[in-house]
Amino acid sequence: MLAQPPSLSVSLVTFFSDVDQLRGALQSLQQAAVAAGVEPEVTVVDHSADSAYAKQVEALLAELLPTAKLICAPDNKGYGAGHNRALYYADSEFHLVLNPDVELAPDALHAGLQFLQAHPAVVLAAPRVYGSSGDIEYLCKRYPSLWVLFLRAFAPQWLRQRFAGRLANYEMRDLCSGSQPCPVPLASGCFMLLRTPAMAAVGGFSDDYFMYFEDYDLCLRLAEQGQLMFVPAMEIVHHGGRAAHKGGGHLGMFARSARTFFGQHGWQWF
Repeated sequence: MLAQPPSLSVSLVTFFSDVDQLRGALQSLQQAAVAAGVEPEVTVVDHSADSAYAKQVEALLAELLPTAKLICAPDNKGYGAGHNRALYYADSEFHLVLNPDVELAPDALHAGLQFLQAHPAVVLAAPRVYGSSGDIEYLCKRYPSLWVLFLRAFAPQWLRQRFAGRLANYEMRDLCSGSQPCPVPLASGCFMLLRTPAMAAVGGFSDDYFMYFEDYDLCLRLAEQGQLMFVPAMEIVHHGGRAAHKGGGHLGMFARSARTFFGQHGWQWF
């Protein structure tokens, strides 16, 4: 347990999220909180607008985290907006933005909170991420180019192999393969352990993004408040996937958000 357990709030946003994965996320969160000696204030924001699904989520919370709050949003304004609904009620030292398809290692919260307590200049801690298969996922990134995004989303395997070095550089494999913490420009929104005051200072997630790139935009604005760090001792399993594998609707949202992101922060072609 932490010598001085801090206050921690947690937000999850659901939209017909897989119930078994959500159960795994909540169970792992509960176990990690106990190991860290913290009692998180958990808020689940459901965008499904479906009473039957909401009852399943409510039953899970009653079983696993009875003090958690469920907000059934009347409208779906996007992933970031959902977390902002929860952040509106947060009065904590630290906040965890958590996907419903993520499972925490038992010591993940302990490792992350301990790091943040020891490094007051750090405003965001990003974890080491494993996929469902057990392979490492490199979710911390350098600033993207349109060429790299094209390679990841559309290029055939032979072309990706030809530019493997460019893709590895984007994924920060040179730094994020090791066991030492390192600064990162961009972190994935599937798991962000943040200082709540820093999140409030930048106004949370931007309403300009419905889905995709809202995490990158947030990271660039959070960098004005302090450092963003990869903390490999904090480990999670992420069961999600890329937009390219989710159909045309997701690709369309990805493209619109990419245009917004580059329009706000600067285009990088290659």
